[in-house]
Amino acid sequence: MSRLLADLNPAQRQAVTTTEGPLLVLAGAGSGKTRVITYRIAYLIEQHKARPDEILAVTFTNKAAEVMRQRVEQLVPGSLEAAPWTSTFHSFCARLLRREAPLLGLPRDFSIYDDTDQERLARALLKEFGEDDRAWAARGARERISRAKTAGRAPADWAESGNPLERRQAELFRRYQEGLRAAHALDFDDLLLEAVRLLAEHPEARRRWQQRFRYLLVDEYQDTNRPQYELLHWLAETPEAGKQPNLCVVGDEDQSIYGWRGADYGNIFRFEQDFPGARLILLEQNYRSTQPILDAATAVIENNRSRKGKVLWSTEKAGVKARLYEAPDAEAEAQFVAERLWQYRRQNPLQHLAVLYRTNAQSRLYEEALRRLDLPYRLVGGFSFYKRAEVRDLLAYVRAARNPLDTQSLLRILNVPPRGIGSATVEALLAYARDHALPLAEALALEGNERVQKFRELLESLRGALATKSFPEALEFILEASGYERWLKEQGTPEAEDRRENLRELIAAAEDSEARGETPDDFLDRAALVSDADDYDASAAITLMTLHSAKGTEFDVVFLVGLEEGLFPHSRSLDTDADLEEERRLCYVGMTRAKRELYLVRAGWRRAWGGEGSGETEPSRFLLEVPESLVERLEAGVSVGAPAVERGGWTYESEEAGSARPLRARARRAPKLRGGRRTKADDDLLPHPARHRLDPRYPLGCTVRHTRFGEGTVLAVDGEGADCKITVHFVNYGRKTLVEKFAGLERI
Repeated sequence: MSRLLADLNPAQRQAVTTTEGPLLVLAGAGSGKTRVITYRIAYLIEQHKARPDEILAVTFTNKAAEVMRQRVEQLVPGSLEAAPWTSTFHSFCARLLRREAPLLGLPRDFSIYDDTDQERLARALLKEFGEDDRAWAARGARERISRAKTAGRAPADWAESGNPLERRQAELFRRYQEGLRAAHALDFDDLLLEAVRLLAEHPEARRRWQQRFRYLLVDEYQDTNRPQYELLHWLAETPEAGKQPNLCVVGDEDQSIYGWRGADYGNIFRFEQDFPGARLILLEQNYRSTQPILDAATAVIENNRSRKGKVLWSTEKAGVKARLYEAPDAEAEAQFVAERLWQYRRQNPLQHLAVLYRTNAQSRLYEEALRRLDLPYRLVGGFSFYKRAEVRDLLAYVRAARNPLDTQSLLRILNVPPRGIGSATVEALLAYARDHALPLAEALALEGNERVQKFRELLESLRGALATKSFPEALEFILEASGYERWLKEQGTPEAEDRRENLRELIAAAEDSEARGETPDDFLDRAALVSDADDYDASAAITLMTLHSAKGTEFDVVFLVGLEEGLFPHSRSLDTDADLEEERRLCYVGMTRAKRELYLVRAGWRRAWGGEGSGETEPSRFLLEVPESLVERLEAGVSVGAPAVERGGWTYESEEAGSARPLRARARRAPKLRGGRRTKADDDLLPHPARHRLDPRYPLGCTVRHTRFGEGTVLAVDGEGADCKITVHFVNYGRKTLVEKFAGLERI
């Protein structure tokens, strides 16, 4: 028996040694799929099934391809005369096209435009069209073009549309392709499309490449899109009648979460139809998580109909159950998670702790909660909340309206959203201001351009709103009057919706600031200072990331937060079964990132996402799909096995694990209060910012009324006298922390 097989479990061994014919390997989360692919390559070489350069293995990232290459080198003793082709789809297509370029009328020295080059081209075109040409707008335009290419659409498909936005996109698409051709360049999508065209239209070239590779291996098959699927099928086609290709694809339909960018997990279901007689092998032994975590994750994913079906198991049978925490509101949710992380920091390297959420807008509360406790964190796959372009845009409107001499803020918003004030006009205004030693604001006043004057009138109206309205109301007014929100709505893309959510979260932050008695200046100063904060050392920081960014990661402790209907699953996914099932797969991916401990967290009250209003939430259906016997309920942030944590003379109670009370019945239940004494152990549990005092004027649990927020219950009092801070859970506005001398609270 090959020495390689001793390192494999029975299912892995079968996947490695089944070398002939089509093979579908369904590899569950943490089941060692990379090991199977690399050992399969090494086994083919060891058993002399093929020369190394007759093996092609494709995956999706350069990192994954490099890991494959290194592991194969370690497994095969001695130096190889020729290396296997281990590469990404794009790298393989580039090599193929370099050799066959003349057949397609391409020069062999064509350029490949990476993401930066593509965005630069899109940015130049947007600027030429008089539209917003900043990085995020260019990135959005490029992504729309990419999705169109992946779907097989051409500019002409949009050109006759009755939608003006689609007609503009068609023109941008057409000019973008012209720009690529003029530069003798291909973008990433073109690499795939041109490779497919080569194999489809040139039989001799197709036969050359089919004969070159005796064995094909594909990683993450569930994430293949239409061009990748077609490419593989052209390569796998065998000219000999009745002969099946030696094609092995590895994937997991339960982890297909990129449908929004063109991935088609249906390719996995079609495999056995495309290749009759294909073998199917399941990898179900998980090497990452404990059995209790796997049981909870399996309970969720089993509700999907579109799946082959497999049940993950682990030799790690012990371990804690998934813990469920239901916070009164979103701020309390973030504070609970931050306090738990503060406790974990003693026994766990910070980089082994993670908070996973559905939308980027959710990061704001977690960033602030972690900063309050001086816990370092890193954001993966996004910018810090106050660094996001749309957030900076709205704050620039405020600064420009309040301070006409703020030239940088004026320049940022002068043509955002696009209002026909092009770069030539801006340059002329700046030159006039410079030549006459005037502020830009005064140069605007002297400019006869009608669009510029309308912008000045807009600033005047914003100045009036800031003077007469509350700060959050003024922000709402700016979004409407400037046309910024309408502009995002018209784009109708998921990216634009995410940006709207971020702006709504900014308004929520302003409401919280106002409730604390802070002025608009306080809010603006804090936002500016946060933006300038030094980045933490990523090697010793808690990870904050969206669930889409979490694929392929693992952490000792995972907090999966925001588990509420409309947020997760997202409201955009509720219209079709296919979208809802992808959301459920996303939940499954998040749960299976946890190695030792998993927290499932939700807020009972939250501001509406992506729209106006606020209210009580419904628990996510994904929570309801986990049986009560598989979770341990926590009433508040109390460490398991530790004394209850005092909050000013009372404590939250922790309910017994496995409580039979239905989640839906508990969804809106307020935390239970009881008396308690502080112990030294309690003092060690939480950092000082979380401790509160008693105040006889506002006993904990008493009901108060606020002129704006209505009735609420006092949760905590921090400090003494008129400067003390009172934390109240309001029925219609959730948790607010108010400065007593500004609050005007009335005991009821």
